[in-house]
Amino acid sequence: MATNFTAPSTPNSTDTGLPAARVYPLAAAALLVGLGIGYFAMGARSSPAPNAPRVAASAGKPMMPGGHPKPTMEQMKAMADIKAAPLLEKLKATPKDPKLLTQMAALYASTHQFKDATTYYNKALQVDPRNVNTRTELASTLYYSGDADGALKELQQALKDKPNDVNALFNLGMIKYRGKDDAAGAIAAWQQLLKTHPDLDRKTAVEQLIAEAQAKSPAKN
Repeated sequence: MATNFTAPSTPNSTDTGLPAARVYPLAAAALLVGLGIGYFAMGARSSPAPNAPRVAASAGKPMMPGGHPKPTMEQMKAMADIKAAPLLEKLKATPKDPKLLTQMAALYASTHQFKDATTYYNKALQVDPRNVNTRTELASTLYYSGDADGALKELQQALKDKPNDVNALFNLGMIKYRGKDDAAGAIAAWQQLLKTHPDLDRKTAVEQLIAEAQAKSPAKN
């Protein structure tokens, strides 16, 4: 069973206000797959817009691999707005197009503009409320906005609409484990994932996460 788990880009703790203790351990899950929430993968979803403003290097600025300075949140927002412009024009003609709305959301998520992404995912769900993939992505952006409880609520709704959805179950476990320090809840979600998808292509990785959670909370499990 070939499955790509899906999630937004990994923010820096200084970008979103989320403590590094919550963000970076969750981002470690990206090692399990390639990119995304693939396996709650935390890589950038899309490349910056071709015409996005260049970031001038300056002393003391964080650097990315290859010696390029890391863009600020303002610069990332500018990149997103440039890339979003043609989609916004299309939305003027079809403001309730769920595909366009989710494209807008994913674009803003890829540049760490999680509040904007949340807005567009919510608009898409107003049109297509039972779209489990969109709701799962919304849960991710809520998490990165600092709302773990809201994220869990959306995942629980996704699982009501589509019980045993692979992405929703995996992410439910990740947010419970990393965001709520609920190892038992995470283990239950992942065990349900393996029970309902015995041929899961990344079964070994999920089993490793279960073992890690059990080792950290032996008294509870």
